Amino acid sequence: MTGSPLVALERVSFRFADGATLFEALSEVFDKRHTGLVGRNGVGKSVLGRLLVGEQQPSDGRVIRQGRIAYLPQRVVAAPGDRVVDLAGCAQWFDALQRVMGGEPHADDIEVLDGCWDMAERLASALQDEGLGHLDPQTPAMQLSGGECSRVALLGAWLAEADMLILDEPGNHLDLLSRRRLGQRLASWRGGLVLISHDRELLAGMQRIVELSAAGLRSYGGGYAFYQARREQEREAAQQTLDSARVERKRGERELRQQQERQQQRSASGRRQGKDSNQARILLGMQKSRSESSAGRTAKRLEDRRQQLDAQVREAAAAVVEEQSVILHGQTEPLPPGRRVLYWRDLRVPFGATPLPDFELFGSRRVAVLGPNGCGKSSLLAVLAGRLAPLAGECRVEVPWALLDQHLHGLDAQESALEHLQRLAPGSAESLLRTRLVHLGVDAETALLPSSRLSGGQRLKVALAGVLARGPAPQLLLLDEPDNHIDLDSCLAVEALLRGYRGALLVVSHDAAFVDALMPNERLLWTADGWRHERC
Repeated sequence: MTGSPLVALERVSFRFADGATLFEALSEVFDKRHTGLVGRNGVGKSVLGRLLVGEQQPSDGRVIRQGRIAYLPQRVVAAPGDRVVDLAGCAQWFDALQRVMGGEPHADDIEVLDGCWDMAERLASALQDEGLGHLDPQTPAMQLSGGECSRVALLGAWLAEADMLILDEPGNHLDLLSRRRLGQRLASWRGGLVLISHDRELLAGMQRIVELSAAGLRSYGGGYAFYQARREQEREAAQQTLDSARVERKRGERELRQQQERQQQRSASGRRQGKDSNQARILLGMQKSRSESSAGRTAKRLEDRRQQLDAQVREAAAAVVEEQSVILHGQTEPLPPGRRVLYWRDLRVPFGATPLPDFELFGSRRVAVLGPNGCGKSSLLAVLAGRLAPLAGECRVEVPWALLDQHLHGLDAQESALEHLQRLAPGSAESLLRTRLVHLGVDAETALLPSSRLSGGQRLKVALAGVLARGPAPQLLLLDEPDNHIDLDSCLAVEALLRGYRGALLVVSHDAAFVDALMPNERLLWTADGWRHERC
């Protein structure tokens, strides 16, 4: 039994303010079944998630909701002044309780706290269970890492005791242990669930998969493995239909050419006979008219048949899911093995758990920086990039470098993808930059939109393309979770690019498969005893 619908879409369409259509006439029912919402970057999954919860309104159609819905956005960003309790979505009850306990309640505080008098204790207990017991509800959110922000926001979703959860890429920024805990929580959740994700491990536990594409929404009963198998079968069948249609068109075109040649031969023969004939001029004219009329009808019939064959091929081609390859361009001159890239000594970074061991990096070596949320991985990259001052010690980068941070701060929300690349590579031809964007899955229209209009995956790819396009060409890349937000094809493209990159790399990631694909030479690994440097 799936129960009654918790959210229903009735011919829902969404258009941006400039009239551009994202999707049209979507109809679907979401009940207590745990549903994975999948699709390529840019098709509108996050927008659809906001429509489901009511944070945005459809351009046409309607969204019907029953019960309480909790929502976790793709990007959990702490605003100045936010506290842990704000990230958890519990500030209303916490602040009301503080005022009551302080003897200065507001008029509606008692009503707000009805049934929620223990919210502070529940939050403290949840933080402890999550391994975040060192955080106080009043701790400034700006002191938390990206992963810790996500974990606190997730706790808020569980504490909401909603009838349905809508989670947009909840695995982003989470370390391995937190991802496993998230999977366990999702498995034990008894309410409805819509999981927007590219994480195959999380999707494996879903009861059904709903795919959003240019063709609309399509539901597949079963988990992610079932969805993949069905999609592969559909692709093979569609490709076979397309191949058959192309063969039929080729055969038909050959027959049409033969018919045209025969018609031309008959017309030529008729003209020769007319010249040699002694028939009256009026009779010859009538024969010529009939012949031209017949030839016209034949030509029309042949053209109709040709168009019919072309239409069959187009229809078959439309049913084939276009697997657009994703290409990232980026190259630099190889570094001599003895060239020192960076070093640090006696280094301690803000928000870091322990000091780092002294370190030097030479040549085109790849370093994976691994550890749990809050141990200082992102802070280390920020210190190397000069965005944060170290608490102690010294460090220096000695080659041209570029940083891709978790929140893509280098990408201006009002700037288009094309403008972003033009700013970072002012000497490059516009046609070249447009081609690079197309290779990322950003078409000509999308390339001119403000980056705030792009999906998380599109924004990350554009930001990475900008990092690689800037001059002078970076010989060191500082990459903070470059595998977040992006679909599988894009992730494979990033892996391929970084494997072929001839400069040095410092990469932070929680995805073991992604790290292994980069074939790191060295690892900076956080352990219970502190940081450890390992050679692979």
